[in-house]
Amino acid sequence: MDCQEEKPIIYTMENKPIVTCAGDQGLFTSLYTSLAQQLPREPMEWRGTYGRAPKMIHLEANFVQFKEELLPKEGNKALLTFPFLHIYWTDCCDTEMYKSSVKEDMLRWQNTLRSHGSADWVIIIVETNDTKRKNKTNILPRSSIVDKIRSDFCNKQNDRCVVLSDPLKESSRSVESWNSLLLKLRTLLLMSFTKNLGRFEDDMRTLREKRTQPGWSFCEYFMVQEELAFVFEMLQQFEDALVQYDELDALFTQYVLNFGAGDTANWLGSFCAPVRNWSGLLLRRPIDMEKRDSIQRGEASLLDLRSYLFSRQCTLLIFLQRPWEVTQRALELLHNCVQELRLLEVSVVDGALDCWVFLSCLEVLHRIEGCCDQAQIAANCSHTVGLWAYATDKLKSLGELCGLVSEKVPTSEDLNRTVDLLAGLGDERPETANSLQSPYKKLKEALSSVEAFERHYLVIFQSIHFLMSARLVGKSLAEFYMRKGDPERAETFLQEALKSYVSEGWSLPLTHTRRQIAECQKLLGRTEDYLQTSALLAGDENLTTEERKHFFQEILSFAGKSGNPSHKVSLSMNVFAQLTRLQFHPATASVHSGGVLQVELMLRSLMPVSVHIQQLAASIHFEVDHGGTLGRSKGAQRHTNLGTIEFNLGNPSAGLPSSAAPRPVLELDEVQDRSPSDNSLNSTGVVCKNTHLLIRRHESNSPPEMPNCVSPPTVAMKEGAQMLKVQDVTLEPGNNSVIFTAPSGQPGSYMLRQLCATVGEVQFIQSHIYPSVGYEVYSQEPQLTVEPLSEPLLAGLPQMVKFTLLTGHYTVKKGDALQLSNSETMPILPSTKLVGESTLSIQSSEKVTSISLPPTPPYHTMEFQLEVLCIIPTGSERPANERLTNGEIRHRPRSYSHPDTPMTAIDQRMSIDCPWSIYSTLLTLTFYIPFKTKHSLLSAGNRKYIQVCVQNVSDVNFTLAEVKLTENQHASLELQSFNTKTHQLLCSKHSVFCLWEVRWKDDLPSCLQCVFSANFSPINQDTSAFKPFHYQFQLERVTTLYSVRAEILPPSGEQHCRCGLVCDLEVCITRLTELSEGEITEDSKTDTDGLKTTKLMYEVADSSSNWAVCGKSSGMVLMPTKANATHKVQIEVMPLFAGHLPFPKIKVLKYLPHTAAVATQPDPDSCVENDSLSLLDKTLDDQADTASIRSRGSVHSVGSGDQQQRGVAMPRLEPFSPGQVFNHSHTQQVLVLPTTEDHIMEVNAT
Repeated sequence: MDCQEEKPIIYTMENKPIVTCAGDQGLFTSLYTSLAQQLPREPMEWRGTYGRAPKMIHLEANFVQFKEELLPKEGNKALLTFPFLHIYWTDCCDTEMYKSSVKEDMLRWQNTLRSHGSADWVIIIVETNDTKRKNKTNILPRSSIVDKIRSDFCNKQNDRCVVLSDPLKESSRSVESWNSLLLKLRTLLLMSFTKNLGRFEDDMRTLREKRTQPGWSFCEYFMVQEELAFVFEMLQQFEDALVQYDELDALFTQYVLNFGAGDTANWLGSFCAPVRNWSGLLLRRPIDMEKRDSIQRGEASLLDLRSYLFSRQCTLLIFLQRPWEVTQRALELLHNCVQELRLLEVSVVDGALDCWVFLSCLEVLHRIEGCCDQAQIAANCSHTVGLWAYATDKLKSLGELCGLVSEKVPTSEDLNRTVDLLAGLGDERPETANSLQSPYKKLKEALSSVEAFERHYLVIFQSIHFLMSARLVGKSLAEFYMRKGDPERAETFLQEALKSYVSEGWSLPLTHTRRQIAECQKLLGRTEDYLQTSALLAGDENLTTEERKHFFQEILSFAGKSGNPSHKVSLSMNVFAQLTRLQFHPATASVHSGGVLQVELMLRSLMPVSVHIQQLAASIHFEVDHGGTLGRSKGAQRHTNLGTIEFNLGNPSAGLPSSAAPRPVLELDEVQDRSPSDNSLNSTGVVCKNTHLLIRRHESNSPPEMPNCVSPPTVAMKEGAQMLKVQDVTLEPGNNSVIFTAPSGQPGSYMLRQLCATVGEVQFIQSHIYPSVGYEVYSQEPQLTVEPLSEPLLAGLPQMVKFTLLTGHYTVKKGDALQLSNSETMPILPSTKLVGESTLSIQSSEKVTSISLPPTPPYHTMEFQLEVLCIIPTGSERPANERLTNGEIRHRPRSYSHPDTPMTAIDQRMSIDCPWSIYSTLLTLTFYIPFKTKHSLLSAGNRKYIQVCVQNVSDVNFTLAEVKLTENQHASLELQSFNTKTHQLLCSKHSVFCLWEVRWKDDLPSCLQCVFSANFSPINQDTSAFKPFHYQFQLERVTTLYSVRAEILPPSGEQHCRCGLVCDLEVCITRLTELSEGEITEDSKTDTDGLKTTKLMYEVADSSSNWAVCGKSSGMVLMPTKANATHKVQIEVMPLFAGHLPFPKIKVLKYLPHTAAVATQPDPDSCVENDSLSLLDKTLDDQADTASIRSRGSVHSVGSGDQQQRGVAMPRLEPFSPGQVFNHSHTQQVLVLPTTEDHIMEVNAT
């Protein structure tokens, strides 16, 4: 077909695959609507050729009447006019009609298709009940007609004959028939697509492989591959269609690049023709048929080909809902076309490319605005800002070319050039003729006059102003006003551009923009602003040394002028020099009033030459110390690192981002309020010292004076009462050291706030030194501290205590002395110590120790040591409390257990009267007793022994000597020692046991008052170092009252006890002494014979499970209180194991009736021999058998807890004191034989 026939098909862009219909046209017409609607409803999976991914597509078709002219001719590669499927429609059910007409028509139709090589056809037979009723006489069964058609035409392709039953009825049979037909049509269409597109792509690739042969034409290949793109677009596969255009774009680009490298192609000659038209892109048509025809004829220029190719890509991208990719591709296209024209050496009129780029940018932007709403455009403005900037740049170039951007009017040559450029635009396109804002009208009006050009140029900048990168193009607008001779308006846009460069961190554009700003300020006569900018440029390392010297000379020229001294120009210090380090001498940054403190500043000069400074000063903010805080403040020390503060600042001309600048840090200081009497802490708090930086609103995200400021603010120097000053300083380029002597007359805090350097009539001022630094001048009260020379302090041994006196503001005069009031349990040993070259005299009395102090100047430290001794308490009764010399009660030291050490601690308090205060200082020293001492009473029948255990709980090894034990109340009592060694080693964490036997003549006293004494000293010291140690204790109820003997008798007829046989346990309890006066008599009774008796409770138990008690295991006996009275009890026991078994444990307890008073709790240091007691379920008076109920305690009541809580008096059990009951069979054993049962064992021997 010719082009006139193709244009309507291509231009509508609503093409569908062509399907021809032959046969009964009336029948097809009746079914067309249903067929056209139902065919695209269900998607089909289409697997394309060349490995394309499967996709689901909806098939549509353009059903047309069959004509032989529609069939493709030889060599025709147009796919849009290619019929993909041919259908023959018939509803014939009459044999005669089929044979006479239908068969011949089908045969003619099939022969026509066969002659044109088309094998994609199908025959549809429609069967309805109406047809059957009309031809009742000659009709055949449907299967007969179908079989005949299949045998005549579909012999080998039975699936090409489809039956449609009752298509106009709504029945299940009709629906099923329709679904089968639609599925068949979709399948045949897909098969035809795959086959024909595959054949077409093979031919297309074959044609592309011939591109190296002579005579190959890119335009012919372009039309072939574009036909494939049309088919994909027809199937709504826009991504595949876009791929075809991208491949054409890449192929053409490669040929252009090869041409630039010297590899030419003959067909490129047509694209090297001079550019005659530069009307820009046309994106308002789906297809620009004029440019397509020129490409088909091989007459298109480079701009025509690129414009048409991009218009097709733009259309497909908008179909794919990717409009922002259009802007990206458009910007690349415009830049690439300019380069391709240069590579191909195409002749272009000056300004023509600028017109084409400007029109194309606006065309793309208008196309995007037409398919997106304003919200989307605002949210994606970053995608369009490049096009706006490019259009602005080209419009500016056109204005300069045509003489429209100048202080002069355009010349005749400029006017002729303007006319030539407008002529190359041609006539306006019909699509934009009625639009008042078309790119064509804007460009034509902008080039018409100077006023119109400025108006349009500014309108474009106003449009860009709302975009994200508006400030980036402000510099171009500033240059426009500079050329127009308006520096004031130019400076405004330069400042906006400067902010963008600073925030983004662009160093070189920042320097260039500052130079332009300096030029504007100089023209406007703004002296201070010009000097500030010149200072920034003088310290900018991006400039050459000569340029930097030039700008610094501008500052020196102004500084050398003689004018009004009170009206000096103030500039920012950060652009002149930077404070990099500050160091205090001494490093503590704290000095007493009148002391000497130096401040060393390290300044890094940013200027390119040496600078002579008349005066360098630092203002000081002074805060008076109001008292209440004793000692030095920790605030200044917390901000110093060995007296040095580093200031990390960047180059102010480098334009660092605001995020890189340091933020203010909380500067906290501790404030304490102490009592003037005893220096105790009353209250404490935290104060923020830089609230003026933190609690205020910032206009930007950085602190003041930070290097990312666009133009550092000029501030005035605040004159303070006190300042650090130094005269005639020369700063060399780089680091310089300046030393100040700080004032230290009045106590308080001195904070460095500002820094000022004076150079003639110019002052460079740093408004705030950050971080805040300062020093302290203090007036300190004298302080006396007492601390052990070594830890811990051991009681009983001389210990060294260190006294440290900080004189503070007080001058120690001759005759001043410290009066120490101490207790007699901690005497201070007399000695004479040297403090430096002076003698320290110590005089001690009974309660007061006087220490004379040598003369000492203020703010000095005096240290001396005293030897003290803490006497270990003996445990005797303490005297009443006394009073110290200051009238306070002297509390006796009391020992207590310390949680961090096993040693017992003793707190010794003393009072110190100082000559500089009317109040006494109370101090406490903690001593630790190195020993733990325990005693125990041991018995062997009537013989008594006393054992004392001394445990060393300290970390020091000791030697014990002269160990003694005495009894103070009974002279007839004799204590015989079994301790043979005179000196014994007592190592750390070890114990020493000492033993004495108690001997008496008449009667053994019931109570003994004993004193254990020994001398001790650390190991390897002479005898003079031994110190006494005493330990007092009391032993009560030491007389043995009862003896218990037990015997186990074997069963009758047995010589020894046997395992499992019951044996007799005979227990004999004997009273050894008469009833003494000290013995409790509440449990005693008098029987009918006049004898006094007492009740005892016995219990037999075996905790080791060697014996089983048969029968009763406990009971009560009435025991006479006369000497040698005996009571025997027999208990049946059975051994459970064979061997030498220990006797069962026998316990004897006191039974106290309910009328007896509650006994006092025994001494906790004493050990209860029978510590596991039993309670009886019944009253003990009934003598009933009981089971053993184990309980721990000293006094046990018989009865329920409820009765005891109600206050009902109940009988109770009380254990005897250690030594009152002696068990002779405590460690005795008895032989138990195994059972005599016989066992038969069979053994086989071979």
